[in-house]
Amino acid sequence: MTTTTSAPAPIQTRRMAFEHSLQEVPRHFGVEGDLLSSHLAACLSSVFPDGEDFFVRSVRRFRDQITDPVLKQQVNGFIGQEAIHGREHRALNRRFAELGYPTRFIERTTERLLALADKVLPAKACLAATAALEHYTATLAEQLLRDDDTKALFGDRRVLDVFLWHALEESEHKTVAFDVYRAIGGTERMRRVVMDGITVGFIGGVALIVGLSLLGDRAAYNPVRLVRSLRRLARSPIISKELWRELRSYNEVGFHPSDRDAAELLVHWREELFGAEGSLKDRLMGVA
Repeated sequence: MTTTTSAPAPIQTRRMAFEHSLQEVPRHFGVEGDLLSSHLAACLSSVFPDGEDFFVRSVRRFRDQITDPVLKQQVNGFIGQEAIHGREHRALNRRFAELGYPTRFIERTTERLLALADKVLPAKACLAATAALEHYTATLAEQLLRDDDTKALFGDRRVLDVFLWHALEESEHKTVAFDVYRAIGGTERMRRVVMDGITVGFIGGVALIVGLSLLGDRAAYNPVRLVRSLRRLARSPIISKELWRELRSYNEVGFHPSDRDAAELLVHWREELFGAEGSLKDRLMGVA
């Protein structure tokens, strides 16, 4: 089996420790206490730990079929990064649960749904789903890294720090699941059909859990505050046509995740977060 990889740089596993810094995060941590940005961030964090576990399982099943030594190393780096993402988002989710967000319910539901997917879907379809979802996470990650208005939505710097680190690493390993899928003979038809299903499921699922989360928040029953938050979301870059086009580019013939070059962005944020004066150096416990 022969394959080429588009991102040959080694993928580092950074062992992070955020939990102590999260203890003072307030209930509505989004920009200016915004409801929707707070609930959206909490709900996304809630699906990450078991989502990352699913990604690791989906890729690991095919690790022995990969003969390209560069891609093998990237798979190892991918698994390492995703494992730490799951661990640190569980820590963040514990803080969100203390604040009243339904993170435990969302985590349990996500775990059960993905366990069911493992049972009923072919392994190659699970890998195709992982590649599709990795495109979603990498696209949203690079939107966060590039755009100050998107960063501002998080409000509280301690929450933003977790998402910035996660975003950096999602962009670093964005080609891996896709390259494994291609290397083991995954078809273009399955790739695009699975992405169409993921698009409906991802958007619908996120809307559902955010709605359920809001139902449990007494502040959401204040019509002035809720309408203000909805208006802010309507102007937000995370629902822009440009971002939607980037997400849908996955279904174009000949697509590859490296088509969207992020090399300069990664250099900038590695230095910003982990350089000599990096803002997250004190939370970095080691690198593998």
